[in-house]
Amino acid sequence: MALPVRSVISGSIFLGDCCHARLYSFAAPSVLYRRTQYKASTTKMASANAQGRPKTIDSHLHIWASPQEAADKYPYFPGQEPTLPGHLDFLLQCMEEASVEGALIVQPINHKFDHSLVTSVLKKHPTKFVGCCLANPAENGTGVKQLEDLILKDGYRAVRFNPYLWPSGQQMTNEVGKAMFSRAGELGVPVGFMCMKGLNLHISEITELCTEFPSTAVLLDHLAFCKPPLNDEEKLAFSELLKLSRFPQVYVKFSALFRVSRMSSPYLDLVPLLAEVVSNFGANRVMWGR
Repeated sequence: MALPVRSVISGSIFLGDCCHARLYSFAAPSVLYRRTQYKASTTKMASANAQGRPKTIDSHLHIWASPQEAADKYPYFPGQEPTLPGHLDFLLQCMEEASVEGALIVQPINHKFDHSLVTSVLKKHPTKFVGCCLANPAENGTGVKQLEDLILKDGYRAVRFNPYLWPSGQQMTNEVGKAMFSRAGELGVPVGFMCMKGLNLHISEITELCTEFPSTAVLLDHLAFCKPPLNDEEKLAFSELLKLSRFPQVYVKFSALFRVSRMSSPYLDLVPLLAEVVSNFGANRVMWGR
């Protein structure tokens, strides 16, 4: 959700370029602009504020059904029932209060591979939101077709790889993973990686995919879950994050700061990490998110 926007960025260096990431800047990889439809939607978003200040766009948030919506039309995935409100009206209220004008909605785990709720929101607010679907790594390969349909038919503009959804003992570099990653590049959409249990567990997979499929743009969610390092293992993980800057197609989301900071808002212990990330990747490859 977008509630913490102002508390995250006020009174700190977080008001730099990355904190005003426009949704059309989020699509910076040139491969994304090969899609005329994407150009049209982002142009609409940009033109409304072309003569004023830059639009503030959240590059990462989730929505999920209200309990009533879940009962009527958009059921939760069993075991993933939310404990907090995250329905559309609440999001719109939060965005208005925080002066956030658009956002990338990432398919939530609460609905797993059922994208019907997010798809309905994208269709209802086509100039305010774009969508990031969730890759389905089922061994039978059905996820590849689902990915194509979500992008080509429903207009999703990114796809999330959650390594913890892969079958036990398998990696994102398996046959299905590579097929989806490659297809995403062919369709001109970036792949976002959620390394919640630590970048060190997945750096080899990400490096292999970036090397083998350089035309697929990559988004590293939530600073790749690198916290301010306290030991050698954490220092190594952050070093590996910075090394990924050698791939020009890799972008970093400075988002979900509450997950990576060891402090409360405004998360000042992340200032040196942000400085190093911007120094290595450049401001144009760092984007702000809730």
